[in-house]
Amino acid sequence: MERSYVSVLLLLIGISCALAKDVGKKDSKDTTTKPKLPQTLSRGWGDQLIWTQTYEEALFRSKHSQKPLMIIHHLEDCPHSQALKKVFAEHKDIQKLAEKFILLNLVYETTDKNLAPDGQYVPRVLFIDPSLTVRADITGRYSNRLYAYEPSDISLLYSNMQKALKLLKTEL
Repeated sequence: MERSYVSVLLLLIGISCALAKDVGKKDSKDTTTKPKLPQTLSRGWGDQLIWTQTYEEALFRSKHSQKPLMIIHHLEDCPHSQALKKVFAEHKDIQKLAEKFILLNLVYETTDKNLAPDGQYVPRVLFIDPSLTVRADITGRYSNRLYAYEPSDISLLYSNMQKALKLLKTEL
């Protein structure tokens, strides 16, 4: 009888220790995980900027405001997109100049084939003027991905944004 009491006591001690370890793991995990912030339309590309929700809304706002549309195609899990997003969001001049555009960032492809003139890849930045014409002439530095930009191309992106605004004024 005494032997069965000792066995039950050892079993209870073993279960208590196992449960205590599991609770300890959960607590340490919760303290290191950052709380997830609510998703905004900027998706980290510039929270102070005004972003549109859909492609159709962006086209409508561009046409009626007579501002060019800047579309950024990216993926949340793409390291190239993440690197460009970080540089874009931290570049003060780009953030200031972006206020003159209707802005849209897409993590999915649209049905408009004009937004993928040389294929579907990310990150890809396209400009559309208020007449709803895709500015295929405003390109990045790569011949095989005309609308791709890398973090090192941020000054080219800035000058292309200026070009989109300048051409807009001279063409209209």
